[in-house]
Amino acid sequence: MDTWPLLGPLDWQHYVNKEVKVKAREQQQQHRGWLLTVDPVSASVVLLSFGEAGGASVRVVMGHADERTAELLRSAFLPRRSRSFGPEELRRRRESARRWLERNRVPVQEDGEALRVAGVLTVEPPYGPEDCSGSNEIILSRVQRLLQGNPEDDA
Repeated sequence: MDTWPLLGPLDWQHYVNKEVKVKAREQQQQHRGWLLTVDPVSASVVLLSFGEAGGASVRVVMGHADERTAELLRSAFLPRRSRSFGPEELRRRRESARRWLERNRVPVQEDGEALRVAGVLTVEPPYGPEDCSGSNEIILSRVQRLLQGNPEDDA
């Protein structure tokens, strides 16, 4: 339906919990499933499909995003492809990240292979901004910005 983004959230809710068929314009693919929810900002839909063996799959069909944006968003939900860093390079990157955080007066300690920041955030190998995880959004965003500005990080 080409008018889907024009309908709006009040109209979309009539389709929630119903079986629908969605045609993705850019890929010219059709997706069929039960509509779980619709993102009101992007007009993207979340479909649930049941397999014959009893399993289920969830698919997000992007609304107005172009293919580059869609790929970036999909990658957020898929396991990251681990870049191959040797043990020495990982050690160097961990030390660099730890020193940079300490220089910026951020409490950090090593916890096995990971760095533990202020007791609420973890930085996993290979120690870049995208490798941070934690529930405190403020600390998470500040540490990510700091790691982006690390002058020793050339990877």
